[in-house]
Amino acid sequence: MICPEDVFYIGRISKFRGIEGEIELLFTDDAFDRGTAEYLIIDMDGILVPFFWEEYRFKNDQTAIIKFEDIDSDFFAKRLVGHSVFYPKKCLPEEENHSIRSWKAFTGFTVTDEKGIILGIVENVDDSSANIIFYLRSPDGKELIIPFHDDFLTDYSLNKRTISLLLPDGLLDIN
Repeated sequence: MICPEDVFYIGRISKFRGIEGEIELLFTDDAFDRGTAEYLIIDMDGILVPFFWEEYRFKNDQTAIIKFEDIDSDFFAKRLVGHSVFYPKKCLPEEENHSIRSWKAFTGFTVTDEKGIILGIVENVDDSSANIIFYLRSPDGKELIIPFHDDFLTDYSLNKRTISLLLPDGLLDIN
């Protein structure tokens, strides 16, 4: 059985393509291209189910076209649209062998302050301008909006999916 703590969110299936069962994965992290797993995990109504791929190719820097084994028609591919996609943590390469290729890859990371207090989980990253914005969900359920700058970063772990920030005084008070 696949447990939620063994995987991390990498995107969602945005649509199906053609009649041969291909889908489009709108991804926030290209771990499937860097890691060793030959499968992705799809949340099927609360159950994490592995789907093995036959092949994949990139449509652009945020979308991959994937052909899963045993999904051979648009009928079955349509059933996957809208579902969240995860990647197994154990299949990531060693931390020193990879780096973040997109700001959106921080989606799902736990953000802490310099004292180790959890500020929240990154739900979305706006990288459409020169100013990177992290949208977090705090432990009490509130949305926090934090501008990101390299000077704020004190530590991070790609494998643990954590970021530690030293934020200017008063920045959290404006939320």
